[in-house]
Amino acid sequence: MNAAYIVGTFDVAELAFLLFFGFFIALVIYLNRESRREGYPLEDEETGKVHPASLFDGDKKVFKLPNGRGTYVPEDVARDDINVPGVPGFRSAGAPLVPTGDPMIDGMGPAAFANRAKYPDLTFDGRPRIIPIADSHDLIVSPNDPQLIGWSVMAADKQMVGKVSDIWVDQAEHLIRYLEIETTTGKKVLAPMMVATVHGNGLLEAILPIIEDKPKFVEIDAITAAQFENVPALETAGIITRYEEDRIQAYYGGGYMYATPERSEAWI
Repeated sequence: MNAAYIVGTFDVAELAFLLFFGFFIALVIYLNRESRREGYPLEDEETGKVHPASLFDGDKKVFKLPNGRGTYVPEDVARDDINVPGVPGFRSAGAPLVPTGDPMIDGMGPAAFANRAKYPDLTFDGRPRIIPIADSHDLIVSPNDPQLIGWSVMAADKQMVGKVSDIWVDQAEHLIRYLEIETTTGKKVLAPMMVATVHGNGLLEAILPIIEDKPKFVEIDAITAAQFENVPALETAGIITRYEEDRIQAYYGGGYMYATPERSEAWI
C-alpha cells in the first residue's frame, strides 16, 4: 500500500492531478495570449477608451509574405478611418449604422470592403493571377461556349448599359473572374462574373440552331445603368490589385441592397 506514495502522503494520483491542473492553467494563458496578438488593445466602441495591456497580451503577430515582399505586422499598420458616413440606428453598442451618403460608394453594410494590399494577386510563380484573357498563357473560351466579347449588357433597371469589351481570367484556377464592360459613355469598368447572367445561349439553341435570332445579352442585375458610372476604376490598365478587387466586388454586392430603394425594405 505504501508503494504508491512518493513523499509522505503525496502519491502519484496527486502528482497527476497537479500536473494536469498546471498544464490547464498554462494552456488557458497561452490561448488567451494568442487570441490577443492582433487587434488589441481593446477599445470601447461607444466611448473610444483604450483598455491597457494585461498579462494575457502576447507578442506582435508577424506574417512572412511570399514573392520576396518581406513581412507584415498588423499592429504596425496605420488604422483604418472609423469616421464612416453613417449614424447608429439606435443608442446601443453594436447598433447598425444607417447610411448618410451613398452606401455603395462609402462601403456601408454589404458594400463594405477591406483595405487590402495595393498589388495584384499572384500565381505560385509570381505572375499576375487575374488578367485580360489575351494576356494569359494560352487560355481561351471554349468554342462551344458563348464568346461574350461584343455582347450587349443589361442592368438591373432593364436598360442597356454598354457592351462586353474583354474577359478577365484567373490564370491559377482557369476561370472567368470579371467581364470588362465599355459603357455607352466610353468608360470601361469590371463586373464580377458571379453577378452576370448570360442569355440566349441555352441548350435549346445548341440543338435547334434555327432559333439563332433569339437576342443574346449579358444581364447584370446587381446595379442600375446609371450606377455603372461609379464602379471603382482600375489605377493601371490591365492590372487589378487586391484592394481594387475588394472595392469592385463590394460595390456590386452592395447593389443587391442599395441599388434601388425597394431593395433595402423588408420583404414582409
